[in-house]
Amino acid sequence: MLHFILTVILLSPLLGSMIAGLFGRQVGRKGAHTVTIIGVAISTVLSAYVFSLFVLNGHEAYNASLYTWMVSDGIRFEIGFMIDELSATMMLVVTFVSLMVHIYTIGYMDHDEDYDHHNPYYQRFFSYISLFTFSMLSLVMANNFLQLFFGWEAVGLVSYLLIGFYMKRESAIQANLKAFLVNRVGDFGFILGIAMVFVYFNTMDYKEFFAQLTTQRDVMIEIIPGVEWSMITLMLILLFIGAMGKSAQMPLHVWLPESMEGPTPISALIHAATMVTAGIFMVARLSPAFELSEAALSFVLIVGALTAFMMGLLGLIQNDIKRVVAYSTLSQLGYMTAALGASAYAAGMFHVLTHAFFKALLFLAAGSVIIAMHHKQDIRDMGGLKKYMPITYVAMLVGSLALIGFPGFSGFFSKDSILLSLNESERYGATFAYVLLMAGVFVTAFYSFRMFFLVFHGEESEYVRTHEMKESPWVVTLPLILLSIPAVLMGLPMIESMLDGTYFGSSVFISAQNDTMLAVYNNYYNGVLDMILHSFVTLPVILALSGVLLAWFMYIKQPNIPGKLKALCPRGFYVLDNAYGFDRLNEIVFVDGTRKLGQFFSKSVDNKLIDTGMVMNTCKTILHSATSLRETQTGYLYHYAFVMIFGLLAMLVWVLW
Repeated sequence: MLHFILTVILLSPLLGSMIAGLFGRQVGRKGAHTVTIIGVAISTVLSAYVFSLFVLNGHEAYNASLYTWMVSDGIRFEIGFMIDELSATMMLVVTFVSLMVHIYTIGYMDHDEDYDHHNPYYQRFFSYISLFTFSMLSLVMANNFLQLFFGWEAVGLVSYLLIGFYMKRESAIQANLKAFLVNRVGDFGFILGIAMVFVYFNTMDYKEFFAQLTTQRDVMIEIIPGVEWSMITLMLILLFIGAMGKSAQMPLHVWLPESMEGPTPISALIHAATMVTAGIFMVARLSPAFELSEAALSFVLIVGALTAFMMGLLGLIQNDIKRVVAYSTLSQLGYMTAALGASAYAAGMFHVLTHAFFKALLFLAAGSVIIAMHHKQDIRDMGGLKKYMPITYVAMLVGSLALIGFPGFSGFFSKDSILLSLNESERYGATFAYVLLMAGVFVTAFYSFRMFFLVFHGEESEYVRTHEMKESPWVVTLPLILLSIPAVLMGLPMIESMLDGTYFGSSVFISAQNDTMLAVYNNYYNGVLDMILHSFVTLPVILALSGVLLAWFMYIKQPNIPGKLKALCPRGFYVLDNAYGFDRLNEIVFVDGTRKLGQFFSKSVDNKLIDTGMVMNTCKTILHSATSLRETQTGYLYHYAFVMIFGLLAMLVWVLW
């Protein structure tokens, strides 16, 4: 029975996607959103049942194959399920957020001015987002590396299609191409890591892979002659490079802000519950392997900390409402990654869970503002929207408070768990990461409420005064209300079981000794109420409240200060405005470098070696040879008789010799 339920969860969104995509003209707009919403709703309800079964009732982990795709040299390539507390949690998050996005999209696309209502773009969009849900479910439900790789590449493909959904807009085409190419860089490392699993472990199955870890932990390999590397360390770093691409860690983060070119609903789906959490999930799932390599974990830790702080700084100067939220995603992904690097897997995954709800809420609230502003996205053109959009106002406030970790909100519990875990960690780089993440708390609060105050408070812009402003329709506000509930309450019932290690129970990844989280539980936790009350005198909350107050002072009380600061620190603003030069570096190294390399091969190899050296010279050689041989055909009989006699004599000499 469970096998059937899991199959239905996986295939329901795929079926809805196929109907909307292949028969869009026949079913029409209403039919497309109806069939895809029903498909995702079925998956959501059944995922809630699976969640209650595995997380609330402690059902033992379920590992089974759906079918065997291929058997080669005794290695089975299968499609199957590994369901435990970890995957059951991710399934519920993915399907619930996706369902909210599907419902929200009905209202958003109805007000979208960027697509042709006479073409089946509406149906195509619903087909894509439903396919996105299927792809992510394939990834989190997998019990082997083959299916993991399929889901990994499928979410990349669909994100490419959705980011470039407005195909007539040049910036959208550039953005989806950028996302595709940057992820190919990460996926190159990812597939090399999977190849090492195949070569050294002779299996694609998670269970068999974990069983062989202890026997393979001391294997050394030589990439450079004379220099030995730990095989497991190299394999894990390569796998994590794939996670750096999918989960947008520096320096493979450059695609994520550009993904804002897609419609707002897909921004919410990419940033909250699907693509960007794939890398975090993969590291957590493979944590028994990561626990065997201090070097790999330190690498993960430092990359995550740098991403969290440096990407947060970029949010300070953004004026596009969606880009502010996008850079907050980059920063929060850094927090999750740093937690994984500190072996605080439960804290990292807890933040994935809470972040999914409040980040989806923030994006959908931003989309509601964009609808009211007739698709203007510059926060400097807004102001004073509180009285026109009360539901969106409350939703944005709830999401922002959860994002900054205000006591009692879901983000508070997960973010504080990460900070406490880093404070307890003795891993190389943990102190450095702790300082950066603590500074990131202040930065996050400042840019989040900078956006909030500029959009909803302060003086109304000329655009707001001269245009009709009103609250979004119920298909937009209903998902905001439903997402606000877990954004506030998600942490309360879960924090204790997360910290003491009982939440994930028998999950594969929790088999790694999670001493860091247990130390946090024993040293700091004295109950939910005590944690909330005590937090008001702790550094993270003080920094967060300071960021909020500074944002209010600079953008509401004294709005002339930002301009003065920009004039005083032009170089600092230039660095941030150019995103530390990563885009320029990529343009010089990869774009210009590839172009120049292509020009070199075109001139040296294609023109000189192939065209001139091989093709033209071959023609000339044949022509000269034919001309020379033609002159031997004189037409005189005695010439041919002489050649025949000479040939017979030559053969006789050769035979006698």
